[in-house]
Amino acid sequence: MASTRSLPARVNNTMTGMALQRRLLVVMGTAGCVLFVYILCLNLEWPLSGSIVPPRNHHATMTSTSSNSQDSEELLDRQSYTHRWPPPPVTSTPQPDRVTQPPSLTTQTAAKVLKTTQNKAVDVSKSGSRSDSAGEAGIRRPTVRPTRGAGPTEPPFIGDSYMSEDVPPQTNCSDSIQGRVKDTEFGGRFLEHIPVLQWAKHVTQEQHQRLRQYPGAHGWGGINYNTLVETLSVLNSSANRQMLNDWEARWNKSACSRCAVVGNGGILKDSQKGKEIDGHHYVFRTNGAIIKDFEQDVGSRTTHYTFSTNTLMNSMRSYAGAGYRGPPVSKETRYIFLPDHDRDYLLMKAAATHTPVARGPERNKDPSRYFGEDVSAEKLKMYHPDFIRYLRNRFLRSNALKTKYKDIYRPSTGAVMLLAALHTCDQVSAYGFMTPDYKNYSDHYYDSNYHPVGFFINHDLRLEMNLWQQLHQAGLIRLYMRH
Repeated sequence: MASTRSLPARVNNTMTGMALQRRLLVVMGTAGCVLFVYILCLNLEWPLSGSIVPPRNHHATMTSTSSNSQDSEELLDRQSYTHRWPPPPVTSTPQPDRVTQPPSLTTQTAAKVLKTTQNKAVDVSKSGSRSDSAGEAGIRRPTVRPTRGAGPTEPPFIGDSYMSEDVPPQTNCSDSIQGRVKDTEFGGRFLEHIPVLQWAKHVTQEQHQRLRQYPGAHGWGGINYNTLVETLSVLNSSANRQMLNDWEARWNKSACSRCAVVGNGGILKDSQKGKEIDGHHYVFRTNGAIIKDFEQDVGSRTTHYTFSTNTLMNSMRSYAGAGYRGPPVSKETRYIFLPDHDRDYLLMKAAATHTPVARGPERNKDPSRYFGEDVSAEKLKMYHPDFIRYLRNRFLRSNALKTKYKDIYRPSTGAVMLLAALHTCDQVSAYGFMTPDYKNYSDHYYDSNYHPVGFFINHDLRLEMNLWQQLHQAGLIRLYMRH
């Protein structure tokens, strides 16, 4: 009888044990799922709790000064951002696969390089004759033609399709870069008819729809259409759409245009290259280009000054102590905006119309403070976002594009300047750009004490350095180096 009475207790104990086992299995299964998801997130580089997410406007603020031999004043604005590139040894950086150039440049889409996109390409090559009259009234607006990629579709933000313009050459140079590039390793990447500068005729609703998908300097993402129209409508002459628009006035019986592109690297200190630099037809400079007291090393002339509003303001803050007061101002100086934000369009319009900046961080500021009292629309130019995206995709395709920081990565301002000269000048000499022995020199030629070059995620300076070496070895530029 005692045994019979204890049976319910034994059954109850057994059921309790089974319930505990089931709970334990559920807990273990849940923990396994969480661990699996966590590992998957790490492998896919998804932002986890505590990670830094790139800001929506693709800018941030560094807590320390960015170092860059081309443009160390390119501090990222907005949010605190201190991520640096890792410092691996300098090696030859692989370049994108060579492109097979399409038979026609009507639609400039790569056939093989960079796994061509299926975006729409824009054709203005049949826009009629291009007179140099101020209104350019005979030019029709661009039309859009669909194109198909020859390979797998790229991520949408790549956009390896570009506008095409048929602009007659300005010189009769038989030894131009454009003529020689076809026989080099860069022949497949080089698009002869891509517009380097944007101007009034480029702004249409259709173009805005195409370019609004690309953020920052690579498109018109976040830029209000009315802002574009109001700004670019003042850039309506040959002076705004041609980089070397005054060639006939300064060619001096030379068949080839010779351009000196001057970075701010410390390699120029005590170089005694000033006279050589000034001997070129055109002299390009960028960002914190301090000239006073450094003429023997860097020259004194400036025909083209490249900047973004952000880099300009940061330069004026960071290098005031070294003597930088603002952009060079002279009768021959032209100002080339790199549009990284709507503030660039706002400052451009204010400068062209001699009015205070309407809104934004520079609200109510007088543009003549930066560009001189005689600044006019004819002295202003602005890079086309297609051109900057093309440089990123085909010349400076960094691994940063594979990370969550892809939206803030772009070629440095100095790199855009040098590659713009490569696409517009017949012969290019580069000074003050990063070379493999960069550790031997301070960041800038005007540094009073040695400052090492630093590497930040918004630019890939090692990739740029290797590109300069390759262009030099291909005979497309002459790079100043010390041996």
